[in-house]
Amino acid sequence: MNFQSILIAAAIVGGVGLLFGLILSIASFVFEVKTDERTEKITAVLPGANCGACGYAGCGAYADAIVSNGDPVNKCVVGKGAVAEKIAEIMGATAEAPEEKAAHVACSGDCGSVVYKYDYDGKSGCISQSRLAGGAKLCPSGCLGGGSCVDVCQFGAISVKDGVAVVDEDKCTACGQCIKVCPKHLIGFVPKKIKQRVNCQNPETGQYVNKYCSSGCIGCKLCEKNCPFDAIHVENNYAVIDYDKCKNCGLCVQKCPRKVISKIS
Repeated sequence: MNFQSILIAAAIVGGVGLLFGLILSIASFVFEVKTDERTEKITAVLPGANCGACGYAGCGAYADAIVSNGDPVNKCVVGKGAVAEKIAEIMGATAEAPEEKAAHVACSGDCGSVVYKYDYDGKSGCISQSRLAGGAKLCPSGCLGGGSCVDVCQFGAISVKDGVAVVDEDKCTACGQCIKVCPKHLIGFVPKKIKQRVNCQNPETGQYVNKYCSSGCIGCKLCEKNCPFDAIHVENNYAVIDYDKCKNCGLCVQKCPRKVISKIS
């Protein structure tokens, strides 16, 4: 093979490479997906927690939904009102601050209040324990205290105290990850502006609750009978607060003989 043949082959290969490069450049220009710069600006404003509390897979997906679908600008519970205002400014709109909510664990059955079926010494976490006869606690609706909710909380808002998970509402952003992981479905959102909390949601009657938990709701209805605003009722054998009616008077807390209802500061 002579030198001239090598040059010709190299020129052919180079020419083909240049041709394909030109084709790709033209294709990228023709098929370019235009990105609204507002999406990038909103993504930069969002906290980047990617917790999913807004209903989307992450902050980027929520930003795209605001720009593309006109979603409300105040769905970010982590960023709260300040973020909503910044997004509204970018979108040329107005925003109302989202109602602040917090997760709440509806259980007061600590180690000194409940009866245990067995001593659990297996894999850590509530999910593993719940698979073994529903958990160590005899109460079918009691917090297992395994800390699965603690593990998924990005904000350090949950801890296990005396066998029951407890939420620090000042740290809670209502991202909802603890709600998803709880095998007993004991965790739900409550509005922070309402201070009363019912710490039990056992659907069994009082005679059964008394057998395995000294701090469980027995459905006596004293809270219901004494509420001047018709804001609390016994449903499915445990007390439930209507947060739209509650006026924070705290009378239900005072009247509960089992101290199942508490008032946060």
